Amino acid sequence: MNIPTFSGISAVAVAATLALTPAPSIAQEANVSPPQDFTEIVAELSPAVVGITARGVAAPRRAMPGQGMPGPFGQTPEGQTPQRETVAGGSGFMISDEGYIVTNNHVVEGATQLEILLEDGSTRAAELIGTDPATDIAVLQIADASDIAVASWGDSDAMQPGAWTIAIGSPFGLGGTVTVGVLSATSRVIGAGPYDAFLQTDASINSGNSGGPLFNTSGEVIGVNTAIFSPGGGNVGIGFAVPTSIAQNVVQQLIDTGEVERGFIGVNLQGVTDPLARAIGLEDTQGAIVTRVEPGAPAEAAGIRAGDVILSIDGTMAEDARDISRMVADIAPGSEVPVTVFRDGEQIEVTLTLAERNAAAQPESTEMPAESAMLGLAVSPVPELVRRNLGLQEGEALMVQNVQSGSPAAEAGLRQGDVILSAGDESISSADVLSEAWSEARAAGRPLLLQVNRGGNTVYLAVEPDDDAGEGQN
Repeated sequence: MNIPTFSGISAVAVAATLALTPAPSIAQEANVSPPQDFTEIVAELSPAVVGITARGVAAPRRAMPGQGMPGPFGQTPEGQTPQRETVAGGSGFMISDEGYIVTNNHVVEGATQLEILLEDGSTRAAELIGTDPATDIAVLQIADASDIAVASWGDSDAMQPGAWTIAIGSPFGLGGTVTVGVLSATSRVIGAGPYDAFLQTDASINSGNSGGPLFNTSGEVIGVNTAIFSPGGGNVGIGFAVPTSIAQNVVQQLIDTGEVERGFIGVNLQGVTDPLARAIGLEDTQGAIVTRVEPGAPAEAAGIRAGDVILSIDGTMAEDARDISRMVADIAPGSEVPVTVFRDGEQIEVTLTLAERNAAAQPESTEMPAESAMLGLAVSPVPELVRRNLGLQEGEALMVQNVQSGSPAAEAGLRQGDVILSAGDESISSADVLSEAWSEARAAGRPLLLQVNRGGNTVYLAVEPDDDAGEGQN
């Protein structure tokens, strides 16, 4: 198929270019010179990149009845397939002249034999030093690395979208493959785990690139290529790498001890939305709300409560709940750190001693008063069984039986089955208390903060006043 051209439009564009004196570009003003090619960088970096072959044995699988499979010594039991060898391929890179190699956990998971392929085509046996499934990082080691180049760590936090990135690896077993693209985004959350903060690149990454390095144009490793977004199974220009801000610390711990220790404070967290910030009295949405404090955890010992907003850890401001999780995880267990929380309109300083994270029939609806009906809720007393399971006293809290579509309650995210524990600063003992709290919030023109138990977890929701709310209105 021919690619269509639009010669008339092209001619106009060329004429305009000839007629006008072009203004200097941003790159020209900043004296930026894009590289003509990457040959020198690649020639220097490629010897530090290796291919990885991981062999293992898959456990027997259940087959359909009557489908016993023949084995080397006769028939295996009916309904069971024999064990079989598995072979996985990936990439890695040398990070130390002591023979340490970084790759992905998913490349070597379950392997009983590991082999690396060097740039010159030779192979060497490798030993697994340690893995960290939470970040998908693994470290291998070979006995003699005296003749192999070593890659150096770079600063992933210094990278900005638009910067050149270079991926080298073994996609589909094609060792020494070089692809180039720009950094598309930073801190991407893709649902891979609690420490998601991926670099995104449009350098081509495919099956077999896993565990290979993502370099900057200074020849430094800024990420470990780990995943792709691929609706059809192939490269679509969206690849993800674990940034060195996470990987470097994990790798060093695996080298030192063979495992990763992470700090733990014992809280459940929820992000701060703009309505929640206004309801609580915060100036912005930084930090995270504590929705639950685990009994006996460091947070409880330090006096942190549900409803507190954690603003900073060890003097570093926290952007959101994931940022706090990563910050805490990076602090060694046993460390004492100052934590700033927002409570009742003021900032409070507490000190935490971090622990180590381990690898943890409905009644009739109650008619709502007229004012509370504007919330769009039908509520009832909490059923006895639910109340006992939640540790509530009789008369405490209300259960949501129905949420009116399009109402303020629905817009805030309330659902049938939610248990409303408090509204504003008031514990909820009846529909009248909820009605009064909503009336006061509407009169003040501010969101109503609700503490809700949902499926055993506590969440905070901010119900926005409706359009007719205002001072003195009913």
